[in-house]
Amino acid sequence: MRTDSSPGIDPTAARFGALPAREHLPAGSGDVPVLDVVIPVYNEEKDLGACVRRLHRHLLRTFPYRFRITIADNASTDATPKVAHELTSELPGVSYSRLELKGRGRALRTVWSASDAPVLAYMDVDLSTDLNALLPLVAPLISGHSDLAIGSRLARSSRVVRGPKREFISRAYNLILRGSLQARFSDAQCGFKAIRRDVAQVLLPLVEDTGWFFDTEMLVLAERAGLRIHEVPVDWVDDPDSTVHIVRTATDDLKGVWRVGRALATGSLALDRLARPFGDDPRDRQLAGVPKGLARQLVGFCVVGGLSTLLYLLLYSGFRTFSGAQVANALALFVSAIANTAANRRLTFGVRGRDKAVRHQAQGIVVFGIGWALTSGSLAALGVASGSPSHSTELAVLIAANLAATVLRFLLFRAWVFPDQHASPSPDLRTQR
Repeated sequence: MRTDSSPGIDPTAARFGALPAREHLPAGSGDVPVLDVVIPVYNEEKDLGACVRRLHRHLLRTFPYRFRITIADNASTDATPKVAHELTSELPGVSYSRLELKGRGRALRTVWSASDAPVLAYMDVDLSTDLNALLPLVAPLISGHSDLAIGSRLARSSRVVRGPKREFISRAYNLILRGSLQARFSDAQCGFKAIRRDVAQVLLPLVEDTGWFFDTEMLVLAERAGLRIHEVPVDWVDDPDSTVHIVRTATDDLKGVWRVGRALATGSLALDRLARPFGDDPRDRQLAGVPKGLARQLVGFCVVGGLSTLLYLLLYSGFRTFSGAQVANALALFVSAIANTAANRRLTFGVRGRDKAVRHQAQGIVVFGIGWALTSGSLAALGVASGSPSHSTELAVLIAANLAATVLRFLLFRAWVFPDQHASPSPDLRTQR
C-alpha cells in the first residue's frame, strides 16, 4: 500500500491515465519557484504598479517558499506593457507575458501551461481579496492534501463588502450552477484560485472557454472527475471601478453553462482521464470481506430502484384504466426498464458516454424480462386464487413480486450487464499496493 513517503507513479495507474500520488512539495531552496501567481490584466496602467508592489511585499514577508509573480497582459492598448516592464526590472521574481488576443481564460491557460512552478494561482489585479488568505489558499496544494483551491465570498465566515446588484448576480449565478450542473463548490467567480501543476496539465486541455467562464468550467470538470477542491473563506471588498461588463459576462457564462451541461449529459467529455484521480486513492485499496464498490453500488441501486418502482406503479395505474392487468403490467415494466437501466448505468455503475449503451439496454430488457415473468406469474396466481381482486390487492402483490425480483436484478446487473465496473484490480496493481 502506498504511504506518504512512497515516491513515483503506480505503473498501472499511469496506464489508466491517473495522476501521480499527492505528495508534499519539498521545502528546498532550488531555482524553481514553488508558487507562480498570475495576474491577468487588460489596460491596467493605473493600478498595476501599486498592486504588484503590494503583492510582492506581502509574499516576501509571509510566504516561506520561492515565488514568482507573472503579469499576463491580455492585448492591452495603453501603457500597461511599459509599467509591467518597469516592474520586472524593479522587483525580483516578477515576470511579464504578452498575449495578442483578449480573454482571461486564454491568459491563464497560456501562462499556467508554460510555468514550471508546482503550484499555480491567479488573482485579480485590483486585489479585492485580502492577501492574508493567499497562504491558506495554496497550503493544501503544497501539502498534497488538495488538487485545486478557491476563495469563497459566500462562505459563512467570509467578510464581504459589495453592492446589492453584484451580490444578487453572484448568488443567482451560483444557484444556477448548483441547479443545472450539480456544482457543490460555493463560489465560482471569485478571482482567487490555485491549482497544482500536475493537475492542470491533465485538466486544462479539457477546458474550452477562453474568457470569464474559464475557471467555472475548470471547477465543474474537476469536481465531476473526483478531484478535491479546497475552499477558503475570504475578506473581499468590491472594486467600484471594475471594467467588467456584467451583462455581457453573465450572458457568456449562461452560454457556457448550457454547453458544459449538454456535454456532461451526452457523455462527450473525456473525464475518464481523471476517473481515478491519484494512484493513492483509498477507494482502490482492498479490504478482506469487502467487495470493491459494493456498498456504493447498493446505495445507488436502491435509490434508482425506489424511483423506478414509483414510476412503474404510476405507469401501471395509468395503463390499467384502458387495458387489462397483464397488458398494463407489461407496458409499465417495459418503459420503467429502459429508464431504470439508463439510470443504473450512469449513477450506480458509473458508465459514461454512449459506448455499449444499446447493448446495455438490450441486456437490461432481458433482466427485466425475468421481473416480468415473476410479476405476471404473481398476477396470474392472484387471479386464480381471488377471481376478481381489488386494485389495491394487485398493487400489493406486484410490490412483493418486484422486491423478490430486485435482488436477482442487482446480481445480474453487477455480474452480467456491467461486469467491468467492479472487477478486481489487475495483478500489477495489487503488487504495487
